[in-house]
Amino acid sequence: MELKEKILTKRAKIGVIGLGYVGLPLAVEFSKAGFDVTGFDVDQSKVKEINAGRSYIPDVAASTVDDNVHAGRLRATTDLSKLCEVDVIDICVPTPLRKTRDPDLSYVVQAVSAVKAQIHKGHLVILESTTYPGTTDEIVRPALEASQLKAGVDFYLAFSPERVDPSNEQYTTRTIPKVVGGVNPVSTELACDLYRAIIDTVVPVSSTQVAEMVKLLENTFRAVNIGLVNEMALMSHRMNLDVWEVIDAASTKPFGFMPFYPGPGLGGHCIPIDPFYLSWKARQTGFECRFIELAGQVNGSMPAFVVERISEVLNTKKKAIKGSRIHMFGVTYKRDVNDMRESPALDVLRLLEQRGAELSYTDPFIPSLSEEGFELSSQQEDQIDNSVDCVVICANHSAFDYVDMPERFSLVVDTRNALKGMKAPNVFRL
Repeated sequence: MELKEKILTKRAKIGVIGLGYVGLPLAVEFSKAGFDVTGFDVDQSKVKEINAGRSYIPDVAASTVDDNVHAGRLRATTDLSKLCEVDVIDICVPTPLRKTRDPDLSYVVQAVSAVKAQIHKGHLVILESTTYPGTTDEIVRPALEASQLKAGVDFYLAFSPERVDPSNEQYTTRTIPKVVGGVNPVSTELACDLYRAIIDTVVPVSSTQVAEMVKLLENTFRAVNIGLVNEMALMSHRMNLDVWEVIDAASTKPFGFMPFYPGPGLGGHCIPIDPFYLSWKARQTGFECRFIELAGQVNGSMPAFVVERISEVLNTKKKAIKGSRIHMFGVTYKRDVNDMRESPALDVLRLLEQRGAELSYTDPFIPSLSEEGFELSSQQEDQIDNSVDCVVICANHSAFDYVDMPERFSLVVDTRNALKGMKAPNVFRL
């Protein structure tokens, strides 16, 4: 088979649609392995950055992008008509939720429409965007077969869920095992051949539906367990117990326990979103996902609990939230990333603003914040007014100077246990 031989000899030309936290690292890995790679994105600024040899993703070194661009193995474009020039198309576009918590597949539909216009015999198309079981067979396949080409015969189609964990230096695109499911055995085989060129372990499964379900199970598992530990945090607070100490002690059990940690809420593209894709799909079959819905309610309530905790802390100084100057450390959804998607910090800020707080923040990854009415600029840590009424650690970036916080500020609310081991009367945890 010509495509298989091209993949095995790295002569296959790769196209990656969507150059965000999934697509750019993937494109770079393919180009590092010796493939000719073209990245496609509607965002002209991303295309410009890549073609200039620069990276806007912290996990991707600018030097690596620059090396591959100058070697002629990597380029980016907004011109989707050039999809006809590649042999493999990897779709890595966002799949958010609508306000009704229904799946929003508009980006996938747009990408597939562009592929359909350029698809030819021998193409391998892989969807990586997280979605519900059945999307590849029910949405992608019919759209592409409208070109009069047949999936599994004239072109090949597979699903392989992204498993990116931003800022994780141990588990990277190369070292995280890759699950692959095709519409037929040949599609699965070709997709596995492709990923084996850049990923240490490839895990074939029997169908696209299984591959789609794998990702939802992984992140639903995390969301439900985070919901459980968040509820434990709420309960421990009522009982005047330190939930962090409880978790650390429970973690000494060598079997039957996996530690999860509470926080100000869920953020990022996957964990707050994926369970509701699964829940939505289950409802179509008449099945009610009670664990998923309950976990969503608990996790969604955490920003409000953080604000109530801030209110309690300010009350120790006979202050109200209204009129208090509150400074937030970290506004991204997790440690050491520049990703604001679904960040619980935004919910905390909105609730504080509604209650009349004067707000400021510091985040080395987010120079300015303009979200639904917020117009704030990040302050340098050494320029923060020490007399602010309260500081809140919402994202525990490694760049922050935690040692000095208890002495520098009168009240500290730590939602991430960043001040672990520091005992001070002015430090309050969840």
